[in-house]
Amino acid sequence: MATERLSVRQIREILRQKWVLGRSHREVAESLRIGLGTVSAVLQKAKQAELDWPTAHTMTEEALEARLYGRPSAAGPERSTRPWPDCSYIHSERRKPGVTLQLLHLEYLEKHPDGYRYTQYCEIYGRWLKHRGLSMRQVHRGGEKLFVDYSGKKPTIIDPATGEVIEVELFVAVLGASNYTYAEATRTQQVHDWVASHQRAFAFFGGVPAAVVPDQLKSGVTVPCRYEPGIQRTYEELAQHYTTVILPARPKRPRDKAKVEAGVQVAQRWILACLRHERFFSLAEFNARIAQLLDTLNAKTMRTYRASRHQLFAQLDQPALRPLPTEPFIFGDWTIDARVNIDYHIDVHRHYYSVPYQLLHELVDARLTATTVEIFHRGQRVAAHLRDDRPGRHTTDPAHMPKSHRQHLEWSPSRLVHWASTIGPHTAALVEAILADRPHPEQGYRSCLGLLRLAKRYGHDRLEAACARGLAVNARSYRHVDSILKHGLDRAPLASEAPQPLPLAPAHENLRGRDYYL
Repeated sequence: MATERLSVRQIREILRQKWVLGRSHREVAESLRIGLGTVSAVLQKAKQAELDWPTAHTMTEEALEARLYGRPSAAGPERSTRPWPDCSYIHSERRKPGVTLQLLHLEYLEKHPDGYRYTQYCEIYGRWLKHRGLSMRQVHRGGEKLFVDYSGKKPTIIDPATGEVIEVELFVAVLGASNYTYAEATRTQQVHDWVASHQRAFAFFGGVPAAVVPDQLKSGVTVPCRYEPGIQRTYEELAQHYTTVILPARPKRPRDKAKVEAGVQVAQRWILACLRHERFFSLAEFNARIAQLLDTLNAKTMRTYRASRHQLFAQLDQPALRPLPTEPFIFGDWTIDARVNIDYHIDVHRHYYSVPYQLLHELVDARLTATTVEIFHRGQRVAAHLRDDRPGRHTTDPAHMPKSHRQHLEWSPSRLVHWASTIGPHTAALVEAILADRPHPEQGYRSCLGLLRLAKRYGHDRLEAACARGLAVNARSYRHVDSILKHGLDRAPLASEAPQPLPLAPAHENLRGRDYYL
């Protein structure tokens, strides 16, 4: 069977889950929504390439792809089987007027001429229909899964300054084996609040589960899909930092996360309902009260289990949780597929950060923390800057500039005057006059650099003489000096005396004086 087409990031994640987390093929396939054969094929490629995790983790995406697929597989091409009918699609289409199994089978064969014949097609659908509606009872092992979600019923706090009633969110996390529950209020459901709630939940449990099961909300899943959901980049980073995986529940399948659905209901009954007559003026005050009620909830004996959540947590989940990482997770917001402009800068929140000029017109990703901006190209970090939120400004690393741009950047008025003084006093005086004549000194840089080129062409002595003549005639540009040198006027002597004024006209009776016009 042909393997699915994977990105290099997915391939690296398969290797991480197998070699670092020690997960089974089936668990990896379920996590990434891919087939078992695809997992096996990737691991076989890695084995043939003699790869291990330390090597694969440090390789660039290009190097890893070349290492795995740079040469043809020794096993040769695999045979493809006939495509399996989509029974869910068949069932939904049959509800439409006039649609029959025979019509759907004809449409199926148009897409897949080598597909199943009508009898087998109907048998496959019939078997699926018999099992439709059955619910598989989930068996939760200790430390295996943490189910997370937001409450649909929103609590409120009061703004102490204005008295405005503000709706907030209630985040709920429930461990699968023990039902041990964590809850807190946050301002929003946005990514920074979503990630921070996970961090505080892990700290509350004192460890990390093997997998986290969220709903397919936008803060956690960027591409909702039953088979291959796209995990939000920062959320994915959180999972890697805490050595866990994200297993989003299928869209519109609440049974996939029944634990947290029940946990949310419990939180609404035993927390929100208990606080309905109380008023809170800050999130901190509200969460302090929630923490008190959580202690009561987790200590309450559950009728079904004849034990409290806290007791079951100590027996089942707590011993199996992985330790918390020693370093805290640093939240980073991602800007994906930013195009490098012609000035080798990218636009991040209306501020411009430089990248190596060789990446002109390439697509890069930017990761923003509270203090830094990191820029990545194909998974490799190519630039890092201090964060600057001033709009319209530029942050430029000179190492990212072409050599010619760096040389231009190094010029300053004092350096230009110092260079001119090595030619002679008249050259220095003309450079000072050019810089002073412009509204901004940098506008005179090009003229001064032009004089530098004239010194290489005509020599220092001729340039000094030309600048002396230029000063005498009040010249203030490169073009004047260049013209003097081209026509050899630098070799002509300067007039020693100032020009005499023209003599006044003689008095005459036909000449009218200025008083005539008054």
